[in-house]
Amino acid sequence: MPQNPWPCVLFDFDGTVANTIELCIVSYRHALREVLGQERDEADMRSWIGQPLSRTFRDIAPERVEELLTSYTQFNWAHTEDLIRPYAGMDSLLRELTADGVATGVVTSKRRHPAELGMRALGLDGLVPLVVAMEDTDIHKPQPEPLLLGAARLEHEAGGAAYVGDAVVDVQAAHAAGMAPVAVTWGAGRSDLLLEAAPAHLVSSVDELRDLLLT
Repeated sequence: MPQNPWPCVLFDFDGTVANTIELCIVSYRHALREVLGQERDEADMRSWIGQPLSRTFRDIAPERVEELLTSYTQFNWAHTEDLIRPYAGMDSLLRELTADGVATGVVTSKRRHPAELGMRALGLDGLVPLVVAMEDTDIHKPQPEPLLLGAARLEHEAGGAAYVGDAVVDVQAAHAAGMAPVAVTWGAGRSDLLLEAAPAHLVSSVDELRDLLLT
């Protein structure tokens, strides 16, 4: 009987499992306007998705990080249920992976509360047994520590796992962890930049991802 290529599959959250692109962008826009009186191009804001908020805001205004974090998180949490959107077929894919014996988990740079809030809003909280969030590690993507922790908590070797994400930092973190990087094009990342990061696979639909992950 053929076996699935990876007995353990970890997923990024924003732009991969859940369509939070609009939610993230309007939250960035709100915080920058409220705290700094600034406007930024959407392309800039899309490039920030996937890394910890504190890192992003430290690069923008190191002396105003806490104010920016507070403004962003209050707005984001208040609007999650209104603005988060599902990716068609993702819930079915997660169910199929579990039914096929594949261990799954979410590894995200989001804080635990908004990650779990988003999972509940989309009805995904019962489908994935593990969420590794920002608070779980001191070092974040593109470093491998969050991914390694996810594999360890699922009791799998990193070398037998895949990490699925929509950002360059996701591909980089997977390489650093010794996992197979699977890049998806339906999130915030640009396809050309994802290809430059050398993923093992680049897929453009949930159906393609299903064909890759399931035998």
